[in-house]
Amino acid sequence: MDCRLLYFNKSSGLICSSSFRLIDAYRSRFINPTFYLPKSGFFCHSVKCSMKCYRLSELSQLEVDNLKARPRIDFSSIFSVVQPIVDDVRGRGDAAVKDYTARFDKVELEKIVENINELPDPQLDEAVREAFDVAYNNIFAFHAAQKPVEKAIENMNGVKCKRVARSINSVGLYVPGGTAVLPSTALMLSVPAQIAGCKTVVLATPPARDGSICKEVLYCAKKAGVTHILKAGGAQAISAMAWGTESCPKVEKIYGPGNQYVTAAKMILQNSEAMISIDMPAGPSEVLVIADKYASPVYIASDLLSQAEHGPDSQVVLVIAGDDVNIDVIHEEINKQCRSLPRGEFASKALGHSFTVLARDMVEAINFSNMYAPEHLIINVKDAEKWESFIENAGSVFLGQWTPESVGDYASGTNHVLPTYGYARMYGGVSLDSFLKYITVQSLTEEGLRNVGPYVATMADVEGLEAHKRAVTLRLQDIEARQTSNLR
Repeated sequence: MDCRLLYFNKSSGLICSSSFRLIDAYRSRFINPTFYLPKSGFFCHSVKCSMKCYRLSELSQLEVDNLKARPRIDFSSIFSVVQPIVDDVRGRGDAAVKDYTARFDKVELEKIVENINELPDPQLDEAVREAFDVAYNNIFAFHAAQKPVEKAIENMNGVKCKRVARSINSVGLYVPGGTAVLPSTALMLSVPAQIAGCKTVVLATPPARDGSICKEVLYCAKKAGVTHILKAGGAQAISAMAWGTESCPKVEKIYGPGNQYVTAAKMILQNSEAMISIDMPAGPSEVLVIADKYASPVYIASDLLSQAEHGPDSQVVLVIAGDDVNIDVIHEEINKQCRSLPRGEFASKALGHSFTVLARDMVEAINFSNMYAPEHLIINVKDAEKWESFIENAGSVFLGQWTPESVGDYASGTNHVLPTYGYARMYGGVSLDSFLKYITVQSLTEEGLRNVGPYVATMADVEGLEAHKRAVTLRLQDIEARQTSNLR
C-alpha cells in the first residue's frame, strides 16, 4: 500500500509529504505525523483511532487494488527457520518434538502423545460445559446436513455412473495455544471428522507449562471422537503429524489455523515426500464490516475489535455505505472499547494497519468487499438479507445487526476455520467435504458397451492410443461373434 505521512510545521502548517523512508534531516523540523493516503485520504479529527480513511470514488484503480493487500509475511525467511525443524522431526521423531517443545514452550514432556481413551474426563463448570454442549450440537447438526446424497445416473442405456464418498482415513487437527486457548477450534475440526467417520484423528495443541492439556480442549476432543492428543504446537507438531513418529500416527491431511510458522510447515509438507494435503492456505484473522447510517457505532466497533484482538497481525476493514454516517463517532467508540479490552494492545496494533473506506452506496461497498475477499464479512445495514445474492467472495457472512461474527466463531453451527489473506476468492472454509474424498464408479452392461464403445474407439484412435481402442473393440468383437453364433 502506498501509504504516506504528512508532517506539520508549527508555524507554516503542512509543508511536505513523504513515503515511510523519511529523510533524517527533516525529522527534527516537523511534529505530529498522521497517516494519509494519496489524493483521497482525509484525517480523522478529534480521535486517536489509527485506522486510515479512504474515499473509494476518489481512488485510482491501482490504489483500490492496493487496498486488498494484506500485511506482508516474509515467508522466505520463515521457510529457512521451519525447514530444519521439519527435517529434524522426520529424522528424530519424538525426541525432536520433545526438544522443540522444551525450547519454544518451556515444557519438558515425558511423552508427547496421549491416547484419549486413557485420559480421565475433565471436570468443567456446569455453565462452561453447557456452552460447549450447545455449540457441539449446533455444529454437528449443520455439518451432518452436508452429508452427500448418492445418486446414480444412466447417461445412455446400459451406461451407469455415480460418485461415492469415503472418509479420509487419518487426519491431523491443529488447535493453537499461544496467547489464547481455542477449544472452539477443537470442535470446529473434530466434529466434521467425527461425522465423516475418520478412523484416526490426531489433535495437536501446545501443552500448558505443567505438561497438561487444556481441559476445555480435552472435553471437546473426547466428545467429538478424537483418538490421539499430540501435546505440541508450532512447526514441530505439524511435522510430527505429517511424517509420523514413534508415538504419533501419520496422517493424510492436516487442518487448522496457526501462526506463520505453522502455516509455513503446512506449505512445506504438502509439497514433500510426507504425502499429505492441507485444508487451505491461512493467514492472520480478518473481518470486513459493511455499515450504513442505521448501524450502531457500538456494534460496529465491537465487531471490528473482535477480530483485531486475535493478534497484532490481524486486519479489520470498515466500509461505510452511503452518506450521513459520523465516522468520528465510530472511531471514538473503537478507541473507547479498545482501551477496556484485556487484549487491547494486540487490537491497537492490528488497527494500525487496518482502514476505513467510504462507498457511495451498497453496490460500491459490495463490489469492494468482493475484491477484498474477507475471511469474515458482516453486513450491518438495513434489509441486509437482500444483498446476500451479490456476495461472491467471503469465507463466512453475517447478515443484519443481530448477527455478530462471534456467533460463527463459537456456536451458530457454521465452521470458523476459513480462508484468509484473500484466498476466499478460490477456497471455501472447512466443511464435511473437507474430510471426505470422492470416488467415481461406472458400470456398463453389454448393451451399454455397444452404445458407447464405438465412440470411445474413435476417440482413442484420434489420440493414437491403440491399447485403449483395443480394450473396447476386442469386447465389441466378442459381443458381435456371440450374437452371430446365436443367430445360427
